[in-house]
Amino acid sequence: GSNTQLEDTAPRIVEHPTDVLVSKGEPATLSCKAEGRPAPVVEWYKDGERVETDREDPRSHRTLLPGGSLFFLRILHGRRGKPDEGVYVCVARNYLGEATSRNASLEVAGE
Repeated sequence: GSNTQLEDTAPRIVEHPTDVLVSKGEPATLSCKAEGRPAPVVEWYKDGERVETDREDPRSHRTLLPGGSLFFLRILHGRRGKPDEGVYVCVARNYLGEATSRNASLEVAGE
């Protein structure tokens, strides 16, 4: 008898990020949780561009948490721009395929 519970499965997003409104300089978290076998690798995209985290750049203020959520130590927001504002999606991949979360917008409150 085969044990179907051990079959590899394509990723699926079980927790989607939701829109976040945050004050500048404050921390924020965009949630994302994916399941799959083998455990999927999670990447984040903002306005279509891949988001770099402290794994790629140790000075980054963004951390990819073990479950797949994206954590901002503080929201950057300057006179010249709002580098953290935008529309984010998380993408979970393994060799069987990929799953993309719903869009979540991160907005910086006030000035």
